[in-house]
Amino acid sequence: MKAMKDEWPRLRCRFINSNPVGPWDELILSEWELEACGWEDFHPHSETNFVLEGELHIESEGKTVILRPGDAARVNPGQLGRYWAPVYARMVTTYGPNPEGTESHSFRYFEI
Repeated sequence: MKAMKDEWPRLRCRFINSNPVGPWDELILSEWELEACGWEDFHPHSETNFVLEGELHIESEGKTVILRPGDAARVNPGQLGRYWAPVYARMVTTYGPNPEGTESHSFRYFEI
């Protein structure tokens, strides 16, 4: 997997079936790795994270959950999601659909 951005070296991802650009009617599948880092973003589509390894924390709508291997959680559309791994997490994520094509925004990356 590649770093999402050069300046975000601990956040790596790959989009498996499509990139989430423009409108889409299907689910988009991706894989992510976080190493002692996190990010937050606001997105118009639903997002479900399924943890494969490590421990992932997710905060949205005033609630925080801690996920371990085999656990999953959803961030509802139109919400800010904050995701972090104190040490390491690898997960598979689904996005969408996003028929309006509104882009995610308010990205913020941080290291722990």
